[in-house]
Amino acid sequence: MWCEAGGFFVDPPRPVERAVITHGHADHARAGHAAVLTTAATAAIMRARWGADAAGVIEPIAYGEMRCVGGVTVRLLPAGHILGSAQVVLEHAGTRVVISGDFKRRPDPTCAPFECLACDVFVTEATFGLPVFRHPSDAGEVGKLLESARLFPERAHLVGVYALGKCQRLIALLRAAGYDRPIFLHGALQALCNLYTRHGVALGALRPAAAGVRRELAGEIVLCPPSALADRWARAFPEPLTALASGWMRIRQRARQRGVELPLVISDHADWDELTQTLDDVGAPTVLVTHGREEALVHHARQRGFAADALSLAGYEDDADA
Repeated sequence: MWCEAGGFFVDPPRPVERAVITHGHADHARAGHAAVLTTAATAAIMRARWGADAAGVIEPIAYGEMRCVGGVTVRLLPAGHILGSAQVVLEHAGTRVVISGDFKRRPDPTCAPFECLACDVFVTEATFGLPVFRHPSDAGEVGKLLESARLFPERAHLVGVYALGKCQRLIALLRAAGYDRPIFLHGALQALCNLYTRHGVALGALRPAAAGVRRELAGEIVLCPPSALADRWARAFPEPLTALASGWMRIRQRARQRGVELPLVISDHADWDELTQTLDDVGAPTVLVTHGREEALVHHARQRGFAADALSLAGYEDDADA
């Protein structure tokens, strides 16, 4: 999204001179910008992923702190999506625009909760913008995983999770459910778990799922990238039972296509009820819908009396592991 008055982009899909970044997922935070404004945690994520190539200059700001960029007042508010995720608040010539970025409304101890702010224009994501997407309780889905581990102690439980956000949130949910055993990690997940820990997120005992111990992990919970579930890496575990934590697991055909035995409907995005409630809570007379199933949410917003339209953006695809 281009802000003409300020001369900057929000979450541009290619390197630009000035960018405001909502969060660290790769479809929103790209390497190579000349100057970036974002939260401290997102800055740390970008540096962890790309090092010196992350950006020419990254300016971290705290939630609620204001910056004037080309005549536009910019501030960031928590989005509740992942660590460091932010909504972008733009104020210029008496008009306030809020760009949600990716967000959710459910409690999550690994990141700051979403904050509603009244505005004139609200730009909302719609990843799960269809009424069929009503996520069940997180505790209930984690309970399925723990019950499976109890019923099948001879099987290693391999859970596919996105490395940034979903991994750490699932660990936190397991800890909240009373699971205090070590949780084993694929090597691709360790660095971002370490980053979360450095930012004060307690994850408990974590262990590498190293080659020498995999055959000994019957009954244990092992987290890995979703792609690893179909890799020969997974076959080294005793009778592996595959699970996948994603909002897309609401669609059973997706679980079957990926060979997932235990689909867990756990998402870091707002579901239909959260999306529609947020429109009412924010109360912006103009709503722009992007990044997902725009048509249904636009129709709903118009029925509720909002002036609503779809805002199609290039460079954003469905998050397969949302």
